[in-house]
Amino acid sequence: MRPVGVLALQGDYAEHEAALQRAGLTTIQIRKPDQLWLSADSGCRDPAISALVLPGGESTTMLRLLQLEGLWGPLGELLASGLPVLATCAGLILLASEVTQPEQESYGLLDMTVQRNGYGRQAHSGTFSIEGSELPAGTTGVFIRAPRILRTGPAVEVMARREGEPVLVRSGPILAACFHPELQPSHWLTARFAQLATETTLSSR
Repeated sequence: MRPVGVLALQGDYAEHEAALQRAGLTTIQIRKPDQLWLSADSGCRDPAISALVLPGGESTTMLRLLQLEGLWGPLGELLASGLPVLATCAGLILLASEVTQPEQESYGLLDMTVQRNGYGRQAHSGTFSIEGSELPAGTTGVFIRAPRILRTGPAVEVMARREGEPVLVRSGPILAACFHPELQPSHWLTARFAQLATETTLSSR
């Protein structure tokens, strides 16, 4: 099975790696464009990873590092290839079609508007109940300077809410959360993403 790639430029990528490894997956830290594809032939490119994680962190710093490392374009191509993706917190911001407070560049793969630090600063961070039809009763999420989803388009499915507001969405193979499942042992979302990564690898054989 090909490893799950975890973008490792900034943020809590180590925590994501540990959570995925506990779920039985092999991981690799992604820092350079040549780690994304098995072949350099643009006519027939095969991803070198089975799935990808965009971790939490500081989205403006991630943007700057993606450009500095030459990853912005190649990563965008991979994100659009249909690979399973888990984006948390800052990762979610990178995928939104519109980012506010302040506006910033993004990949625009998820039709939604996101407000940076929409749930407040560090003093407002904590663990909160989240609810959704697929989630087990009593599921919670760790919110740390979390983005707020202000709008979702018709192609974006809301999977979980916090006090009525969307905090976990899905669009095709992309899962995106305002919270940090990697900071909780055996979180439902980590297990769901691990299942997607495994299914994708099996179907490609």
